[in-house]
Amino acid sequence: MSSLHHVPMLLSFLLMQTEQSFLFSFYSEMKYDGDNEVMEMLKAPQSLFLPHGDVAVLLLHAYSGSPNDVRMLSRFLEKQAYTIYAPLFSGHGTLDPADILQQDPTRWWQESQAALAFLKARGYQKIAVFGLSMGGIFATRLVTAGDPAVIGGGFFCSPITPVKNNVVENFLLYAQKVLTYAKEPVTKTKLDTFKTQVSQQLQKIEQQAVPAAASLQKIRVPFFMAQAGADEMIDPRGVFQTAQQLTQTNFTLKWYATSGHVITIDPVRREFEQDVAAFLATLKGAKNDE
Repeated sequence: MSSLHHVPMLLSFLLMQTEQSFLFSFYSEMKYDGDNEVMEMLKAPQSLFLPHGDVAVLLLHAYSGSPNDVRMLSRFLEKQAYTIYAPLFSGHGTLDPADILQQDPTRWWQESQAALAFLKARGYQKIAVFGLSMGGIFATRLVTAGDPAVIGGGFFCSPITPVKNNVVENFLLYAQKVLTYAKEPVTKTKLDTFKTQVSQQLQKIEQQAVPAAASLQKIRVPFFMAQAGADEMIDPRGVFQTAQQLTQTNFTLKWYATSGHVITIDPVRREFEQDVAAFLATLKGAKNDE
């Protein structure tokens, strides 16, 4: 697929997307201008818990991202009386990219499980689980586990089945942005070290997707998939391979032809948010299996 080749045009596009996702990863204070959220100041992102309704929505962020990946979606759903929990994965949300690379993705999976337990411990027995990109891998694993409290869920632009990707290139661009903002030197030696480390970490993340893909046919609750047609990070066609494994349950597949990978902050996000809300509305009357 030519759009996935490592060429100058792609790197230019990745740089633009990385600039956008970097800003949203670190802006955690927002002010409101009518219905629009406006970035106000840079602060270290934190986990987001917004208790409102009886139905809880767990939102898991992307690799090298933060809960700010899903902040606008969180605020949108909060207004519709959903409880929202968006935890911060270990190593993320700092001004040192090495903090991410020092983590084992197994820990992020454990933290995803702990996030579900967090909501259940607070009495929520109707929980929908979603994730963006890497977060969608863990969300899918939670859905396939068959916990009675999980009444539905899905992913946004997540590589559940193996696909070509540009994760390594994107991480290096992200690292340069973070280090530059932190006024730290960006050296070839440092970037070469990061490249080796992120390649190794990516293999471990892909291993986390294996049980998710292998267990898709175990899903018995409604499942939602959102895929960006102009995804610069992963081959978007992989979502159709995932859908083919879901014949045993009701699923919704939404395709956003012009959107980039981080669909939660893309110009199409309002359409996307409405689609997520419409899916959640179908779950409100769901009965928990005992």
